[in-house]
Amino acid sequence: MVISIDLTVIMKKIFIDPLRSRKKNRVEQLHFSKDGVPLPSVIEISESGMCNRLCTFCPRSDPNYKHVNEFIPSSLILKMSKELSLLNYKGLILFSGFVEPLLDKNIYNLISIIRKNLPMAQIEIITNGDVLDKKRVLKLFSSGLSALLVSIYDGEKEYKQMQKLFLDSGLSEDQYKIRKRYLSEDQNFGLSLSNRSGMMENALHKIPSPKNPIKKNCFYPGYTFFMDYTGEVLTCNHDWGKKLIIGNLKDKSFMDLWLDEEWMIAREKLYKGDRDFAPCNKCDVDGTMMGKPHAEAWKDFKSKKNNPY
Repeated sequence: MVISIDLTVIMKKIFIDPLRSRKKNRVEQLHFSKDGVPLPSVIEISESGMCNRLCTFCPRSDPNYKHVNEFIPSSLILKMSKELSLLNYKGLILFSGFVEPLLDKNIYNLISIIRKNLPMAQIEIITNGDVLDKKRVLKLFSSGLSALLVSIYDGEKEYKQMQKLFLDSGLSEDQYKIRKRYLSEDQNFGLSLSNRSGMMENALHKIPSPKNPIKKNCFYPGYTFFMDYTGEVLTCNHDWGKKLIIGNLKDKSFMDLWLDEEWMIAREKLYKGDRDFAPCNKCDVDGTMMGKPHAEAWKDFKSKKNNPY
């Protein structure tokens, strides 16, 4: 009997981000409000409309993607952090999203505001590290930052230079992580690639959208609160097209947004594997790698007879 073997499958290295377990451990630490509402483990802030790179595997490499030179106002961060302080929030505040956070010269002040109001929160930045030097590194941590996650896109030389910078700055191992994002295409560039809810069709590294919605559940909207620099809140950090905007923190409270009916419906549908609504109908992300405890907590919360929501 002749057995046909696809050598491309064998040779292709499936990349698993070594920091996935770190994030999962943080995500699956459940916290609740006094009313029993499951709180987000991750509050992600995309605090500008800008990035200084056009990576092939990013929607920004699409020539039609809009780059906006605007930044989040301090007043919005103050409002959010004060509301979170009333919830005794202890989760992760992450500056990341669709941008390069360190292009914002006000980033130190934003961190200081959050740290003052949320002394127990974990504050992190995901950055390409292009603007980092010792002075900036030390200023970030003196402002209240917990950790820097740096994605290196160029090569091994830049990777080692970043390591040296952090060692010279006196950082401990838990204050920084360096991620290799310069691997080959057959190693997914060192990323857990997805099509960013259908936004990779015209990118340099094209990823087609599924012809029909994938019948697979997703837990992202149960544990992630994502806010754009405009104050607009999305149900998911994969929604690069900003197709499902729940509301704006400028005129609604954090909890009103987190408990919004449309968001609750989206969580319930995705828990059942129903992606037949925008932007999820074009999304190929595996949303089950973490967050199941939150999905179960939302299910229990909805089933309670005395649930005021």
